[in-house]
Amino acid sequence: MKQIAVSLESKPSKDCSSPGCCLVSPSDQRIKLIKRGQLLQYATLGYCGLEGVVGIIAGLACGSVALVGFGLDSAIEVTSGFASLARLKADGHDYWHEKMEKLSLKVIGICFIALALYVAWESIEALSAHHVPEASFPGIFLALSSVLIMPRLAKAKKTVAQKLGSAALKADSNQAVFCSYLSAILLLGLVLNTVLGWWWADSVAALCMVPIIGREGLLAITGKSCNDSCR
Repeated sequence: MKQIAVSLESKPSKDCSSPGCCLVSPSDQRIKLIKRGQLLQYATLGYCGLEGVVGIIAGLACGSVALVGFGLDSAIEVTSGFASLARLKADGHDYWHEKMEKLSLKVIGICFIALALYVAWESIEALSAHHVPEASFPGIFLALSSVLIMPRLAKAKKTVAQKLGSAALKADSNQAVFCSYLSAILLLGLVLNTVLGWWWADSVAALCMVPIIGREGLLAITGKSCNDSCR
C-alpha cells in the first residue's frame, strides 16, 4: 500500500505529451486566435494596398480630392495593419508583448490623428475652393466595395481583439470601422455630385467625422482605447 501511495504521489499532475491531451487548453485557443488575427491583418494589408492604388489613380484621373484623400487614407490603414501584425507576432513573449502593445497603440493613435487632420484640411479646402470633381465610376465602385467589405473585416478583427484582450487590435478594428464610414461618405458624395450636382455633400459629411476620429486617436495614444469588454 505504501508503494502504491508513493507511486501516486510521484505521478505528474498533468502530462500534455500524450495524444489527445490539452486539445482545448487556453494556450491552444490563443494560438488559434493569433493565427486568425494574422490572417485578418494580411487581408487588411492586401485590400487596403489595392484600395490605395485604385483610389489615388482614379482620383487623379477625375480631379477628385476626396478620392485621392481616400487612397491616402488607405496608406494609414496599411500602417495600422503592420503595427497590429507586429503586436500579434510578439504575443507569448512577455517583454516584447507589452512593448509591442504600447507601441502599436501609439502608432495607431497617431494614424487616427493624422487621418483626422487630413480629412479636416481637405474638406475645408474643397469647400473654400468650390472644387467640383468629375464623375468617377471607378471611384463609386471602389467606395461601394469598401462599404460592403470593411464592416465585416472590422467585426472579425474586433472579435479577435476582445478574446485576446488587446487594446491595440481593438483600436485597429475601430480604424477599419472608420474606413467604412469614410467609404460611405465618399460613395454618397460621389453619387450626389454625379446625379444632383451637390459638390459640397461629401466635404460636409467628412467634417462631421473629424471629432470622432480625433477622439479615438487620443484614446489610443493614452492607452484607453480598449473598454471593459476587451479585457
